[in-house]
Amino acid sequence: MRYKYYVYIFLLLFYSNSVEPSIDNYIYPYSSPSFNEYGALGLIRMPSARFHEEGTIAFHWSKNDPYTRGSIIAYPFSWFEASYQYTDVNNALYSNVDSFSGNQTYKDKGFDVKFRLIRERDYFPQVALGIRDIAGTGTFAAEYLVASKQIKIPKYFNGYNYLTNIDLTFGLGWGDLSYSKFTNPLKKLDSSFERRTLIQNTQGGEFSPGRYFSGPMGAFAGVEIPLPNLSGLKLKIEYDGTDYSEEGFPFGRKSFQLAFEPIKQSQSRINYGLTYPVNNYIQVYGAFTKGNTLSFGFTLSAGFGGKNPVIKSAEKLKSVDNPILRKELADGNDETLMILAMDVLRKNDIHVSKGSRNGEVLTLAYAQNKYMSHVMASGRAAQALDQVSPDYIKTFTLETMNAGSVMNSISIDREAFNKYKKDKIYSLAKNEIEIYSSKYNEDDYTFNPPFSYPYIFWRIEPDLVAQIGGPDGFFFGNARLAGHAEIKLSRNISINTEASIGIFDNFDELKLASDSVLPHVRTDIVKYLKATKDYSINRIQANYFLNPWNNLYAKISGGLLEDMFGGIGGEILYRPMHRNFAIGAEVWSVRQRDYNMDFSFLDYTTDTGHINLYYREPRSKVTFAVKGGRFLAGDSGVNIDFSRRFKSGLRIGAFFSLTDISKQEFGEGSFDKGFYFNLPMQAFFTNYSRSLAGWGLKPLTRDGAAYITHSHHLWGITEPAQAYVIERDWDDLYD
Repeated sequence: MRYKYYVYIFLLLFYSNSVEPSIDNYIYPYSSPSFNEYGALGLIRMPSARFHEEGTIAFHWSKNDPYTRGSIIAYPFSWFEASYQYTDVNNALYSNVDSFSGNQTYKDKGFDVKFRLIRERDYFPQVALGIRDIAGTGTFAAEYLVASKQIKIPKYFNGYNYLTNIDLTFGLGWGDLSYSKFTNPLKKLDSSFERRTLIQNTQGGEFSPGRYFSGPMGAFAGVEIPLPNLSGLKLKIEYDGTDYSEEGFPFGRKSFQLAFEPIKQSQSRINYGLTYPVNNYIQVYGAFTKGNTLSFGFTLSAGFGGKNPVIKSAEKLKSVDNPILRKELADGNDETLMILAMDVLRKNDIHVSKGSRNGEVLTLAYAQNKYMSHVMASGRAAQALDQVSPDYIKTFTLETMNAGSVMNSISIDREAFNKYKKDKIYSLAKNEIEIYSSKYNEDDYTFNPPFSYPYIFWRIEPDLVAQIGGPDGFFFGNARLAGHAEIKLSRNISINTEASIGIFDNFDELKLASDSVLPHVRTDIVKYLKATKDYSINRIQANYFLNPWNNLYAKISGGLLEDMFGGIGGEILYRPMHRNFAIGAEVWSVRQRDYNMDFSFLDYTTDTGHINLYYREPRSKVTFAVKGGRFLAGDSGVNIDFSRRFKSGLRIGAFFSLTDISKQEFGEGSFDKGFYFNLPMQAFFTNYSRSLAGWGLKPLTRDGAAYITHSHHLWGITEPAQAYVIERDWDDLYD
């Protein structure tokens, strides 16, 4: 058995030395690749070796009886595809207990990954390795090695290239893709590769590396042909390598019978399909599979990996009238200069907190909540100040503030900045810009603009609260109207509030109760959903922010911290501006809120705290966060989070937790895990915005490894002003 793991190590080493993190995946011009039924880039049912550009997010839906499948797909790198699937199997009951299943058909969750091993070359195909259902029940488990090669045929017909960029795919599969039943050559390396064992854990959620690439091996192949003069329509033909005698039944048809009617077996191994791109974001497809079944589906996808990739236009810098007159008014009068500076910056949603002039240097401490890029904010501030500042001002020092603390200082040489502005040569301008960390000190400023507290920032937006899966029904949702407000009582004291009212819901039929043996810190979610379907107070959190030294930040918070818990606690974070690491700690004393989510509480109280470690790996640009300590249910352990943030604001991340509770105590799923992504709202509108639409998913909600989800985490507050973020965003300087 030990030799099997040597094989995995070899493959990993080979992969790490062959991957080139580039978005240039194709040798010839090629339209966007399309998805297969399983939510992976491929043919009809078979995978291919193709990948989308890094930063692409997609949603895929397909119907191929007896399966209805929804998939969320993410590409944190151009060489890595990750997808989460939720499949309804309509010919099987939810469980083998009729009274528990009700009228629900079987539901299966799965997580798939695909890695590019070798990039395509002129005379060599692109090669990828994939694992389907890597930690699920094994219902659709498969592994594969696949190669795709684009062929450019120089055959002209009626003045145009009749068949160009034909994409050929050939692969070898194991598990669900082993219909051909070839002898597995890997058995020569280790005898354990010869037979494929069944998954013994009927609850799923565990990795089963001993099964990967084991058992008989099969083959599959296909071709994707762009049809000329048909607006991107593509014909797909494939040889289907699926073993339909085993597919669709958890843990193997022979071991766990839930079906009330047999699956329709294949009458043909050749599948045919057409894919049509409606626009840059939507693709639809239809196919005839197995010789007896029609299938269809669609995909929504968008690339967020570039600079504001889907923004059509953006707000221009707002200028002032009569800049020459304003400069004359400010000449020799610092107070007038500050007033004029405040006015022009406010027009561009940049708010001055303090200011001073020291000879040729104009210093302003400002806060803003509009621009995703702090480089853009600083560049716009410099352009705005240039309109009203007298000629003797040679340097603008702009101090970025957030949560009452100075995050950094950017010193801009005015002459150099203007010299390169016309041609937007930011690479030269940045050589005359100095960036350094600093601490807020009121005594450093001579100008204190009047500020009327309290000041309220607020917004109202639609919201959806949902519960997916379970014997009561596949989807339960509550469409809501949510209000968010931040009340600033002073520079470093604020109150965050969230509340919502329900508009429509179907929670009346939601009945499943928690079976957890741990304190119900999360699994009573059904009780909270039903009790708050009309209205809820989600958060009232008071915050006091401190900045005792450079690079050291702290906060004390109390109130209704989240949906299920209220209490008091605090957080501290040391984060050097020019480093890739940070270390912090937090501690909370909390009590569980009543199901009505008002101001009443239940009896359960607990203390929780963690040491938080962060590291950003500069080459991959992946941030690793480790949270170790005591969780809400009294269990102790670590939560490990890894994510990548793109310039556009998109963040793709995943996490898992390991604590001192057993798999049996944790319950279904074995351990806590999930993934998430945050989408930049400015990608969908013409105005700049720092707002993010967050979406996350846990395959199962359990009580283990749960922690307080308080607002205004210090890591997020300090993130935009870090040196590596500024370095990444330099090309925003003149936007």
